[in-house]
Amino acid sequence: MKKTIKNVGLDVHKNSISISIADDDRDGEVRYYGTINNDLNQLDKVIRNLISEGGGLRFVYEAGPCGYGIYRHLTGNGIDCVVVAPSKIPQQSGNRLKNDRRDSLTLARLHRAGELTAVYVPTPEDEALRDLMRARIDATRALRVAKQQLSAFLLRHNVVYPGKSLWTKTYFNWLPTVAMPHPAQRIVLQEYIDTVTDTINRVQRLTEQIRLQSQRSSRCEFIKALQALRGISLIVAATIAAELGDLTRFETPGKLMSFLGLIPSEHSSGAKVKKGSITKTGNRHVRNALIEAAHAYRFAAKKSRTIRQRQEDLPKKIIEISWKAQCRLCDRYRCMMAKGKQVNVTKTAIARELVGFTWAIAQELAQTSPINA
Repeated sequence: MKKTIKNVGLDVHKNSISISIADDDRDGEVRYYGTINNDLNQLDKVIRNLISEGGGLRFVYEAGPCGYGIYRHLTGNGIDCVVVAPSKIPQQSGNRLKNDRRDSLTLARLHRAGELTAVYVPTPEDEALRDLMRARIDATRALRVAKQQLSAFLLRHNVVYPGKSLWTKTYFNWLPTVAMPHPAQRIVLQEYIDTVTDTINRVQRLTEQIRLQSQRSSRCEFIKALQALRGISLIVAATIAAELGDLTRFETPGKLMSFLGLIPSEHSSGAKVKKGSITKTGNRHVRNALIEAAHAYRFAAKKSRTIRQRQEDLPKKIIEISWKAQCRLCDRYRCMMAKGKQVNVTKTAIARELVGFTWAIAQELAQTSPINA
């Protein structure tokens, strides 16, 4: 007798989980099971009840703010589970009804049909480093806002810095000497100054923790190897490693480029081919980091002292890949700018090709140290 499979769709929220079941037979029943609290003990009770009915279980739920705890709990107990991308769930045009029950029914039905796209679930170690990276991004955004607020306050009161460069040590020494007409405004100025300095310290603390955790990570060799590439600093390398994990899971560099949303969008029909701007799908943190890194290729190819220091003790093949990337991307940057391309278009094109070289380094490193790729 053929073993039946139950496809279980979970619509997960902060306080609740809505559950629906689709029997594996294409014409099988799709039914709403019920709603439970978002508690692993209650979920285990549901699993025991379903197992007692016979057959196997295949769970699915959407990636979201509740994280991967349910996935790790289920897979840790030998139960099949996938996490899917909400943006890639097929939607019926004209459907104007949406609630937790219907969402769980849709997940169960589509999982049975094999129409859902699973996302990569990071290891707990990668997720910890990812949290550090994203905390630093939040801190840098807060720093940018704090600087803008301080600058706007000074501008409103017609205070102009007599020096050349802002946010230097000399600039911060000058700020306390600024005289304000009212004591309350003096207090406001000091609060803005303290906010900027506190946020700078916050960014520095997080950067140092990223450096330490990268050295302790199982992907430390991969992070070090990526820094052989021009424009790939520790922060960018750690972002790639933490956000993407094992790059060798992508069969070709083109698939990695597509995953990061760096390929042109396309709207073609018949003989008419129309391509537009990049798709911007996938992981925006890595995409943004690579586009920023691409700016380093605006100058001629050169092995700077910093690059040579980063390449110490690296395999010869990786150093060769790095130099090949420099020669090609620096020349391509210059040619595109000479043709009148916009800077952002040029940087995006360079970032797309830079992805290919990061993939090549991962492949090369995997041959000698698979865990770091």
